[in-house]
Amino acid sequence: MNKGRILFENYLEILKEELVPALGCTEPIAIAYAAAKAREVLGTFPEKAVLECSGNIVKNVKSVVIPNTGGLMGIRAAMLAGLVGGKAAERLEVLAHMTPVDRAEVKQLEKNQFGDIRLLNTDVNLHLILRLSAGPDTVTVELKNTHTHICRIEKNGQLLQQETTESHTNEGVMTDRSLLTVRGIYRFASKVPLEWVREILTRQVTCNMALAEAGLCGAYGVRIGRTLLESGQGEQVLRKIKAYAAAASEARMGGCMLPVVTNSGSGNQSIASTVPVIVYASEQQLPEERLYRGLVFSNLLTIHQKTSIGRLSAFCGAVSAACSSGAAITYLGGGNLRQINQTIHNMLANVPGIVCDGAKPSCAAKIASCLDAAYMAHLLARQGSQYQAGQGIIKHDVEETIAAVGRLASRGMRATDAEILQIMLE
Repeated sequence: MNKGRILFENYLEILKEELVPALGCTEPIAIAYAAAKAREVLGTFPEKAVLECSGNIVKNVKSVVIPNTGGLMGIRAAMLAGLVGGKAAERLEVLAHMTPVDRAEVKQLEKNQFGDIRLLNTDVNLHLILRLSAGPDTVTVELKNTHTHICRIEKNGQLLQQETTESHTNEGVMTDRSLLTVRGIYRFASKVPLEWVREILTRQVTCNMALAEAGLCGAYGVRIGRTLLESGQGEQVLRKIKAYAAAASEARMGGCMLPVVTNSGSGNQSIASTVPVIVYASEQQLPEERLYRGLVFSNLLTIHQKTSIGRLSAFCGAVSAACSSGAAITYLGGGNLRQINQTIHNMLANVPGIVCDGAKPSCAAKIASCLDAAYMAHLLARQGSQYQAGQGIIKHDVEETIAAVGRLASRGMRATDAEILQIMLE
């Protein structure tokens, strides 16, 4: 097998691993998934529950509505929903089959403050440990690194499942992300047989645009999507790009019962990576083949950027995702690799980071702001303009710039992350 085909198959597997459906914000859903799995192993509803969560999980669960719970928010509600009505086999759609009886039981249990919630002392940003007991039986479930990566299951002191540290390489996912480069992504997006990617991309388009429509029609958050769409300000294509993406995020943060197809464990990053590309292609009346190639490019570029940043951090993922959309729009507009690189440089020179203060309705506004910057970056690149290396954190090579932002987000903002959490818990 030649190297080109091996690389293409690697990229395809990455897409399959990362573009997965989820119902609701993924951090509370990770809690619900672990809870459903723990109850399944215990075999009955627990008499006691102790849940320890990393700071980043706490941050991202605090202010979002958990779907299918009747508007509940918070760590306890997520755990209880998983314990009462969660189906572990559904993974990130674990709460899809909650019944009215389940919802009533969850509300009563939350009112009674069932379960003990604690902050987990860990260096891993995405990490939780749940301990259940009923009579003489005890179960421990540990989830780490990715939203469905259960690395340890223990019942009555006996290990049923445990994975070594080596298994957690690359956040628990086996396919090698180090092979991702902007040049490689450009080549893959341009050459991959569409039958390889059609099914996963069709699902992503359908789910993410349905969320956008729901956000525009529904009463979620501050209705930023509808406000932007009706404002009449600015170029129509940019206004629609921002409005549809923001509306999808707002619906998702508001507990909308429609699934999203995630990217890098995040629904909002998927929305910001895809909805602008879909809207742009529609406005330009591009054929389906061009749209799908643009989506391949945007999705993989987001994954590439997030690989060095990590799934959860103090760095808002809307920056990476919007950067990818801007570069994909340049790609769809006929831009060459040099202009795509210029788009990435321009975006990261302008918005090299926004702090993440948890998942919440205003994530939609952050997405809109980042997309405004991304579209500006695209326009500059289209006329051949680029901020130069040595100005701020911009480097000569686009891969060096992406790595610099990853370093800033993962290493440079650790103290920021801790301070944000402290402020949120005051």
